[in-house]
Amino acid sequence: MNRPDTDPSRQAPKPEADVGAPSLGHSLKIVAWGLLGVRKSSAHRADVARVSPTTIVVAALVALLVFVGLLIAVVRWVAAGA
Repeated sequence: MNRPDTDPSRQAPKPEADVGAPSLGHSLKIVAWGLLGVRKSSAHRADVARVSPTTIVVAALVALLVFVGLLIAVVRWVAAGA
């Protein structure tokens, strides 16, 4: 016997937070989670279902440019102090 609060047919559907095409910001968030390596499998499946590979590639390139820029800035800062 199912309890009323756990019966899936009685639960209201959860509204989607981001309906429609994913933005570059959302794609950057996906790339950041991928870099960290920590992700819920349900969230991963939801992202894969609605994100195009093009936006992921663009987001990854932006993240790469930011990372390289930060590395260059740190090296210049350390070298200037030496």
